[in-house]
Amino acid sequence: MPLKGLKILELAGLAPGPFCGMILAEFGATVIKVDKTNARTIIPDCLSHGKRSIALNLKNEKGIEIFKKLSNQCDVIIDPYRPGVMEKLKLGPQDLMKINKRLIYARLTGFGQKGPYADMAGHDINYLGLSGLLSLLGRFNEKPTPPLNLVADFGGGGLMCAFGIVLAVLERNKNNIGQVIDASMVDGSAYLGSWFFRTQNITQLWENPRGKNMLDSGSHFYDTYETKDKKYMCVGAIEPQFYNIFLEKLGLSEAEMPQFDKFEENRMKLEKIFKEKDQTEWCAIFDGLDACVTPVLDLKEVTHHVHNRERNTFTTLEDDLVVPNPAPRLSSTSGKSKVHEKIPEPGEHTTEILTELNFNRNEISDLIKNGIVEQGMTQSKL
Repeated sequence: MPLKGLKILELAGLAPGPFCGMILAEFGATVIKVDKTNARTIIPDCLSHGKRSIALNLKNEKGIEIFKKLSNQCDVIIDPYRPGVMEKLKLGPQDLMKINKRLIYARLTGFGQKGPYADMAGHDINYLGLSGLLSLLGRFNEKPTPPLNLVADFGGGGLMCAFGIVLAVLERNKNNIGQVIDASMVDGSAYLGSWFFRTQNITQLWENPRGKNMLDSGSHFYDTYETKDKKYMCVGAIEPQFYNIFLEKLGLSEAEMPQFDKFEENRMKLEKIFKEKDQTEWCAIFDGLDACVTPVLDLKEVTHHVHNRERNTFTTLEDDLVVPNPAPRLSSTSGKSKVHEKIPEPGEHTTEILTELNFNRNEISDLIKNGIVEQGMTQSKL
């Protein structure tokens, strides 16, 4: 796999950090997650299959020394904490990169390392709001609607940070020196939305209020429609040639349903038409045609669809949980899903990792006894 041999030290955090580590792990990197001792979480980390965990008390000098030893043997640190937290522990980039000059220090935060908001708490919705993108999302005459926590946490955060790490690794291959990555979820979300920013002067796209434009549910030919069996179909017939095929399969003409006129009237017509057939019936009509019409599948149905099944897009676990397989596909060094490997308990591999750092049995016992590290319980396969 392309990242085989790369050693990652991931400080335990919420969604974006674990997702970044997951991507790197599934494309070949070895990931050690640094959990806190006595860690208690509301939402379990479901992105850590195949990682190892050491539980460290970083408020203790001996715990800090262990972390430094780990960092000396690693290529990348994923730091999800607010600016200054690691510096207070004397574990910031300046401290660690003096010793390990090849170290890549990835700092994944909401607002970034500098700026008036840098020290503030926030979540995906806050970062998305500040990026400008949230203002574009939502129906007409309704408030902006966040698309779960997908854009900032995972797209502009974890994925963008993983991309930055790969770039830094490529650069290190040239000069043998690491660097600091400032991965802000505001910056990353904004950059993810580059096309939306760069098309704002194209009046055909954005001349109307939110929810009244071509791609934001304002047009009848780019929306979802309920079917007879209470499911939905997606319609994305933007180009005239695709729209013509769409109308043909509905038995309509351009005169009866003009593409760039009477959006609301046309939408009402389509709502009635789509309720006349079940989703499977509409799929039988549109599958294989350039009409840009496809079903809306839920998270259980995706594995049964013929296209996803043939491409092996998803894996179903023993508990019927459906998870996506790594993407993109590389012809000779593609990623490999870790979902069949277990999620580690916090500190599950503490003794194992300390042994690799040349601590003996008595030293490890003393560290556990004094609360500097914690040896977690092993758990059954998830």
